[in-house]
Amino acid sequence: MEIRLAEPDDAEAIRTIYNREVLSSAHTLDLRERSPEEHRAWMDARSGAHAVIVAVVDGEIAGFGSLSAYRDRPGYTSTVEDSVYVAPGHQGAGVGRKLLTTLVEVATRHGFHSVMARIVAGHEASLALHRGLGFELVGVEREVGRKFGRWIDVCLLQLLLSRTPSP
Repeated sequence: MEIRLAEPDDAEAIRTIYNREVLSSAHTLDLRERSPEEHRAWMDARSGAHAVIVAVVDGEIAGFGSLSAYRDRPGYTSTVEDSVYVAPGHQGAGVGRKLLTTLVEVATRHGFHSVMARIVAGHEASLALHRGLGFELVGVEREVGRKFGRWIDVCLLQLLLSRTPSP
């Protein structure tokens, strides 16, 4: 498995993985698929410290991860939010763990203090992934989302990088 920064040619594969989750799960609270133009703008907004990375297995994009600004106010610039998505044929094979580990390394290198994760309550694979890398539950946002006709709780997890032991 190769982990690398996403390139423009990866956009459609990343969009396909993401849009599948939009249509089939509550793992994202987007309600409609991203268009190619919207997706390019999303990728363009994540360059430099707010990176998009991909996992490549046998020449195929197996998953992607990103770091995004946590909030738009200047006082939050030392905190980022992570996102990790893995294609169905690659789930359970360590792709998500490698992506999240790399995102934490990128965030540390870029001097961020904290990484936040918002995970839909009940998404046990993602909760376990984050907890396994030291993220701690810091709160639950009750019924803040609505998708597929039901209210969605969102778990908020945090990793303080200054407390993360060196590898």
